[in-house]
Amino acid sequence: MNIGAADLNLLKYLDVLLREQNVTRAAEQLGITQPAMSNSLKRLRELFGDPLLIRTSDGMTATERAQELRPLVRQILSQAEQLFTPEDVFQPADSRRVFRIMTSDYAEATLVPHIVRRLRAEAPNVVLDFLTPSDVSYQDMEQGRVDMAVNRFNEIPGSFHQVSLWKDSFSCLLNRDNPIAKGFDLDSYLSAQHIWVSKTGFGVGFGMNPEKLGGLGWIDHALE
Repeated sequence: MNIGAADLNLLKYLDVLLREQNVTRAAEQLGITQPAMSNSLKRLRELFGDPLLIRTSDGMTATERAQELRPLVRQILSQAEQLFTPEDVFQPADSRRVFRIMTSDYAEATLVPHIVRRLRAEAPNVVLDFLTPSDVSYQDMEQGRVDMAVNRFNEIPGSFHQVSLWKDSFSCLLNRDNPIAKGFDLDSYLSAQHIWVSKTGFGVGFGMNPEKLGGLGWIDHALE
């Protein structure tokens, strides 16, 4: 494909289309008419030689090729935004910015005391707004509604900047007189009775099924 013949503005349209998977909503987000968005989708299909979005009984869904393109398109647009954003040197001592951070309760308890001490010394007017994982989606992060996420992730889109902060493991503590203490192993742990803690406040129906704990094989999942 000749890059000179391609309309790079279409990448912005493609990014929104793949995120919304709905022509009408994508058009509304970009402030254009639905026919104009439909025409852009047609041009994108011709450009990539792929339907990109196909109609199903549940609405529009992205093709395999579109799913491959999405992180690449997001990365290109993110880099372009940085290129054209005026340089604004961050001055910690003078900043009154509110940073929105998604973090698990464990990561919050581990990191926040250290962060607060550092902020008091170097950025006393900065405000931190902590959000729970259930309050945040990848889309929130892509669109800048959340500044940073600290958690254990299985998969992260390639368009996100990411770094491993530390590695840790789970430990299980029990009373020495507990009947399962003798010969304690993963099987005896999984077969024991558990108290289910629902972080969402909506009951176990909104989390992992406790009846399936014995087949997990990963202690961190069993404790989720």
